[in-house]
Amino acid sequence: MKPDALILKAFREPHSIIAFRLPEWSLLIRQARRGNVLASLHALLDEQGLLDAVPVQAREHLEWSWVAAVRHTEAVRWEVRFIREALADLDVPLILLKGAAYVLADLPAARGRVFSDIDILVPKNRLNAVEAALMMHGWASMHQDEYDQRYYRKWMHELPPMQHIKRLTSIDVHHAIVPETAPVHPDAGKLLAAAVSVDDDKEVFVLSPVDMVLHSAVHLFHDGEFDNAL
Repeated sequence: MKPDALILKAFREPHSIIAFRLPEWSLLIRQARRGNVLASLHALLDEQGLLDAVPVQAREHLEWSWVAAVRHTEAVRWEVRFIREALADLDVPLILLKGAAYVLADLPAARGRVFSDIDILVPKNRLNAVEAALMMHGWASMHQDEYDQRYYRKWMHELPPMQHIKRLTSIDVHHAIVPETAPVHPDAGKLLAAAVSVDDDKEVFVLSPVDMVLHSAVHLFHDGEFDNAL
């Protein structure tokens, strides 16, 4: 088996790991960690009842990655509560994107997923109000350079990234899913209109299932984060 095919085989054919020897496990663990899917591999093997088939040396890496991923999920849910509070007085739906959306919607893609910030989508004409509300609750722009500020606000599909001054958590406020300079522009209004609630209070929303898949593809191939392709 080619080395670069090992991790793909583990995800496509989980039961194949039963035949893996320690050298293969060593390579698989390194590939999964580099691809940011080590905890996701743990989740998959656990679902398939295969964790007992993992050598103890490799299982320790998987279990520690899972502990960190569970803690990360708890932190995301906690942070979303703060964002809800910050935007509570605005007539703006809180629509989560990408990783945070998978977590709050309790989707299979969330299991083991670790990400660096929380992304939200708001109407473009409410950007100023949303930014002001977040600033009042402790978030500040991470890009103070005049050029960066102009670049984001004039050309991009989001505000400059913001970070909370105490918790150091990051949030990206989007008004679309691609920059305005992109050749193709999905209608953000349609994305907003089709969003679905994930809680009984209808205070937290995510994109519709179809739009989630399309956004995932757009983010992967347009934004250039191919180091997280897997």
